[in-house]
Amino acid sequence: MQQELKASLEKELTAILSYWMKYTPDKTYGGFYGKLGNDSIPVPEAPKGAVLNARILWTFAAAYNHTLNPLYLATASRAYHYFNAHFVDHTYGGVYWTVDHTGRPAETKKQVYAIAFALYAYSEYYKATGHPEVLTAAVSLYNSIEQHSFDPVHDGYFEAFTRNWQEIADLRLSAKDANEKKTMNTHLHVVEAYANLYTVWPDKQLRAQIQRLLQLFYDRIIDKKSGHLHLFFDEQWQVKGNNISYGHDIEASWLLPEAAEIISHTTLTTHYKELALVMANATLQEGTDKDGGLWYEYETTQKHLVAEKHWWPQAEALVGFINAWQLQPHGPYLQHAQNTWHFIEQHIIDKTNGEWFWGVYKNYSLIPEDKAGLWKCPYHNARACLEGLKRL
Repeated sequence: MQQELKASLEKELTAILSYWMKYTPDKTYGGFYGKLGNDSIPVPEAPKGAVLNARILWTFAAAYNHTLNPLYLATASRAYHYFNAHFVDHTYGGVYWTVDHTGRPAETKKQVYAIAFALYAYSEYYKATGHPEVLTAAVSLYNSIEQHSFDPVHDGYFEAFTRNWQEIADLRLSAKDANEKKTMNTHLHVVEAYANLYTVWPDKQLRAQIQRLLQLFYDRIIDKKSGHLHLFFDEQWQVKGNNISYGHDIEASWLLPEAAEIISHTTLTTHYKELALVMANATLQEGTDKDGGLWYEYETTQKHLVAEKHWWPQAEALVGFINAWQLQPHGPYLQHAQNTWHFIEQHIIDKTNGEWFWGVYKNYSLIPEDKAGLWKCPYHNARACLEGLKRL
């Protein structure tokens, strides 16, 4: 089972990367198209998002670091130079949320989530190139987050700001989010980014902040009994709403112990390895359908399951179950990883046009969303393949 799964992931990684290299480069204005339809036809005038472009950079840098394929490094370099020229705010620090199709700033607010992804990507690109100016740029992004977003009174990081770091009324990443000052999602990706930076820049203060973040997750964000994450909070960490995001639960189950291991914190590593199994079991029992697919969310107040299976929770489930298998080899987890992969192969991979569909509804009809866009990117699925290959 192990070798068969590994071979499938190797093949799929190549397919994903080939797709993005073939269809997404914008030959007119540089960088990458902001949007591709499900038919892989670009929407040339769509805005270009910081999250999409940072994730393209991370993906191709990570793929190069794994394979040493020079085509992947060339794509990463294209992404880095475009991002640095158009998304980085060289006046106030941080990155713009979007630029227009020609590369001019469009939505200039500072979303800390997007800055974290830029930092994550720059750290990975520095591993690929060793160029000192890339590390300098990464550290500058880290300093922007620390200077403007860190809350020294109540701990954690504020969600969003205006271009020049003033308070902003709408803090949300997307329309479906609660408009709250602190979120699980941003904190998860700040710790992910900080841990990646630490692997190339083992700074003492950075280590202290990673440790703080991991302790914060343990104390405030994870419900250790249920194995679920709280999603939204006010400034003082009062929980706001209690929906369950199965994809984030299983993603956190492997990202957090990895961060604890990166900073060599024995106690936190032990805690998070124990929690990884609690969270994986909760995901299995409550979030996984009999076909191996992972449901999107459960709205607890309405007692309503959002009966959709999006691409990214499937990718995270694959890694989360492989991680649980590594922690408990005699458990059922490798079989569950295989079941998830079977579901992805059957329903999520687009065998006609390539890449992965956004997802399917309960009856397996397609969710009519884009193949590439502000959120749809090669990060979750390519990373699942890379993690699977490393771990298997």
